[in-house]
Amino acid sequence: MKYTLEIDINLPVSKVVELFDSTENMYKWMDGLQSFETIEGTPGEAGAKSKMAFLSGKREIEMIETITVKNLPDEFSATYEAKGVYNIIMNHFVAKSENLTQYISEQEFQFTGFMKYLAFFMPGAFKKQTLQHMNAFKTFAEDQ
Repeated sequence: MKYTLEIDINLPVSKVVELFDSTENMYKWMDGLQSFETIEGTPGEAGAKSKMAFLSGKREIEMIETITVKNLPDEFSATYEAKGVYNIIMNHFVAKSENLTQYISEQEFQFTGFMKYLAFFMPGAFKKQTLQHMNAFKTFAEDQ
């Protein structure tokens, strides 16, 4: 499954990138994030692998983030691996004007096991969750 979502953030692209490129800030906008630990490579740089733990309701979700490209604001790409899900994300930040940034997120999901079944019957749930994360970041960024 592939899709692209876009939102506008009422800030200069340099400020958006500064806020986005901070592990500490992730806790402020990424709902359910419990921990983020670099397990390989230089933190925040291409090649780095990090273990992320989330709490979603009563369910604990663990995933591995691998940064594949870091060329901000043009591109921040990473893969996210969790049980039954492999997600490739390409984020782009485009200056639409001096104080307006377009945040574009290209998503590709690959599924195995039960998640393949869930994705078939509920594809909109993945788009909805991505948009929730993007809007949470927008709200956080614009409140700074």
